[in-house]
Parts: sequence; structure tokens; C-alpha cells
Amino acid sequence: MAKKINLEKSVSELVKEYPEVKDIMAGLGFKDITNPVALSTVGRIMTIPKGAQIKGIEMDKVISTFQEHGFEIEKEAANPAPKTDSAAAAAPAGSQETGGSTDEAPASTPEERSQLLKSYVARLSAGEDLEAVRQEFVKNFRSVDAAEIAKAEQELIQSGARISDVQRLCDVHSALFHGATKEEQIARAEQAVMDSLQSKTGADASAQEFAKITSHPVNVFLAENEELGRRIQVTQIALAAGASNEKTASTIPAVRAASIHYARKGDLIYPLLNRTYGFSGPADVMWGVDDEIRDELTELDQSHGDLPDFRQRLTKVLDRAQEMIYKENNILFPLCIQKFSEEDWMRIYYEMPAYDTILAGGYPLWKEAEEKRAELKTIGGKTVRALKEEGGQDSSEKAGQIPAENARIPLGSGHLTRAQIEAVLNTIPMEISFIDEQNINRYFNDGEKLFKRPDMAIDRDVYSCHPPKVQEIVKGIIESFRDGSQSSVEVWMEKKGEPVLVRYMAVRDEQGNYLGTMECVQKMGFAKGRV
Repeated sequence: MAKKINLEKSVSELVKEYPEVKDIMAGLGFKDITNPVALSTVGRIMTIPKGAQIKGIEMDKVISTFQEHGFEIEKEAANPAPKTDSAAAAAPAGSQETGGSTDEAPASTPEERSQLLKSYVARLSAGEDLEAVRQEFVKNFRSVDAAEIAKAEQELIQSGARISDVQRLCDVHSALFHGATKEEQIARAEQAVMDSLQSKTGADASAQEFAKITSHPVNVFLAENEELGRRIQVTQIALAAGASNEKTASTIPAVRAASIHYARKGDLIYPLLNRTYGFSGPADVMWGVDDEIRDELTELDQSHGDLPDFRQRLTKVLDRAQEMIYKENNILFPLCIQKFSEEDWMRIYYEMPAYDTILAGGYPLWKEAEEKRAELKTIGGKTVRALKEEGGQDSSEKAGQIPAENARIPLGSGHLTRAQIEAVLNTIPMEISFIDEQNINRYFNDGEKLFKRPDMAIDRDVYSCHPPKVQEIVKGIIESFRDGSQSSVEVWMEKKGEPVLVRYMAVRDEQGNYLGTMECVQKMGFAKGRV
């Protein structure tokens, strides 16, 4: 019996009917078909003729190739007329094509909307024209919630897409969600966050009041983004005006201040969104893009314009930085506002002064958070408020399993009080961190840090504190300590013009059982000339 190919069917349907179609199409140049994620998303709405048009592959060649493999092309489908209704082309399986108005979105349930959003991203990854996909998006979505975008992005990763692949698409698919002009972007970005701030549907009922608090962390991040946008524009004007490479490069340090903003976001926002609220996709993807923008700006700055492709690279990274501003304002922060509690925001506020800011006046004071600072202080992994709720002020030490301040604790050949132990650890001239055998952050000593370690990271897994590209390295070190193949790892680097030694050491008991990992960071500038 002859095998018949109906070219009006989706690629996914054809592969399900004839599995060998996948190999035939891959041989023709449709490489994306070998990606299970692309097949299950874009493949559901993509036909062979439409894919051939995108890839620039002649249909005559496609038809003859299938015929060589024993397929018969159904006559009525051999030269299908292009669909004029792009919304109908994107409709989920089972929906009816009316050929009429697209005022109503074909997807109404959360599941259908998520599937449609994923299909847009997947189609972009397959090479379809951005503007064509964006027009379809506008027709089908009057509005899109930050959580919907985050969920679609995360499901792509969970269904098999590599974080690095989604990360490369980050700048492109974020363009789906905003207007074509810079003025539209700025206006809509500000309005989107204000709408979320004033919404009563967030995790905390008082979220609607955040818009009135200039010192709230979200408003601080927004103010920084506004300033970053101005700095980016200065550099873009220099490029457009034809200024020399050297003069244009002199404006880059001001833009590089984005790294300050990204560092604070990476330590305080992403881990909380990821580990506490389960949105790993957006956190991982955006964190990776932050690192790429920061690294590219650093290289361009240090080149002083002396690179053959300097202007092209600078133009591209400035566009990426602008896209990140838009994505933060319209997706990341509205999502965080929906999910984070008032206590979350206050603890973020307490951590922020440890980081630099690009705001001229520094960090503003949040009166309500200051009034709760004492009760939200963390002791032994628990807030003072939580300890009081467990057993009252007098029993808080017992509830937190913390010995009294003046109690003597047997230690080695002697004994020390808790206050003395803390003072000794804080006096050691290095940054000390301890991760237990379950890979959980359990202790950071106090003092100024080259590598920020927010209190919020205590009782959170160590991997959440590192961007995606570093997580596998950290995991490899810890696992080598656990299996006994290594006991220490040394890393030398330069930080703020000074040599720094970072040592990771396995911590074991007397029987050699692995108890955890200690990280020590020590400035080594004092040793210059002494060896």
C-alpha cells in the first residue's frame, strides 16, 4: 500500500504517522526536526511548505525527495495555497478555522495559552521571521501576564530544551512582548510594573501599596533601569553620530555599571524566585544573559575601541542590555511582585546596602522595613519573629537550638562561649562559608566581602547562589570531596586589582566521613615581595 503525504498536515502529525519523515526532512535541511522540543511545539503548527519557505528550500526538491523514498504526494495538497489567516494557522489541534476575524484568541484556557506562547518561541528558534510571529502574537493576545511568559519559558526547558538554547533566544522572543518603538517600550514597561504593583492578586495583599514606596526594592531596580537606559542612549548617540571608536569607547564604563545591577539581582532576586517559588526557567535564562552582557561590555571597554568589529559588537550588546531592561520591567519584576511576600521584600531591602548602586542619592530609607528590622533578623536560620512564635522571647534560644550567650561550649581542648566563637571566626582575615553534606549553605562569617553572601542564602542550596554556567563546576568540586577523590581545590584570581586565593576544602570527621565543604577567600596582596 502506497504511503501518502498530505502537505496540509502539521509536521508533528506526519512524523507520528510516518516516523521516517523525521530523517527525510533532516536530510533536506530541516535540522530542527531532530529536536524533540521543536517537534512538540513548532511542529504542531508548522507544515512542510511553510517550513520550506522559512528555510529557503525549494518545494520541488522536497516533493521529489519524498517520492524517491516511496511516498505519494496527495494531489490536492501538492501545491497548497498559503493561509491568509495567521491566527488560524496557529490554532491548537481541534480548533476550527473560520477564515474570518481574529479578534478573539484561539486559546482561552491557561494550558492552550501556554502552548501557543511556547509555539511562538519555538517558531522563532526554527528561523521564522520575528515580525510575522509578532503580528500573530498581537492578534491572539490582547495582554499576557508575566507569569504566563515565565511558565512557557520554564516548560520549554523542562520538556528538554537546553538552558543555553533558550538563553540565546531570550533577546529575540522578549521582542514579542513589546511595541516596535523605544517610546512604546518605555511607556509600556513602566505601566506594566505599576499595574502589577497596584494589583490585589499578588502573594501579599499589601502589594498594591508598593507603588507608593520609592524605597521599595522594585522601585529601586526600576530607577536603576531608567538610569541605565539613559547611559545606553548616550553610547548609542555616539555610535550614530560617527564618533571615533576611542571616543565611543570612553562612554562604555558608564554602561558597565549594569554589572552592579545584575550582581544584586543575581544574589537577591533569582535564587528566591527559583528555589522558593519554583520559577527556575526565567531565573536561569536571564542570569545567563546578564553574564554575557557583562562580559561583552568588559571586553569592549578594555579594548578602548581597538577591535575590527568593535562598532557591530557594541551595537549588539547595547540592544541586548535594552532588551534586558524591558524584560526585567515587564516580566521579571511583575512576576516577583505576584509571588514574593512583604517579608521577602523587606529581607531583600536589608541586604541591598551591601551592594553598590548607580543611583546618585544611594539607597532610600524604607521606614516600614526599618521598623521590622529587629524582628526579621535571622538567628540560626530563623527570624527572631519565628523564634518568638515558637516559644516566646525567653525560650527563643532553646527553640533555635542556640546556646545562651555566656554558656561555655566544649571545643577541642578547651571551651568557648558562642560570642567568643563568633568573634574568632569573624577575626580570621578571610571570608568563610560552610556548606553541609546536603549541599545547603549553613554559615557565612561577618565582615566586608569580595563575594557577596546575603543572609537570605542561608538554608538554601549552594547551587542557587551561582549562575547556570558555574553550577556544574561547583557541583563537580563538591562531588569530588564527597567521593574522596579530592580534598581541596585552589583558585587564583584578581579582584579589584589585588590577587585573591579562593580555597575549597573538604570537611571530614575523625573517621573521614564527609561533613561538608568550607570555602575560604583571602586577599593575597599583603604577600607581594615577601616570597
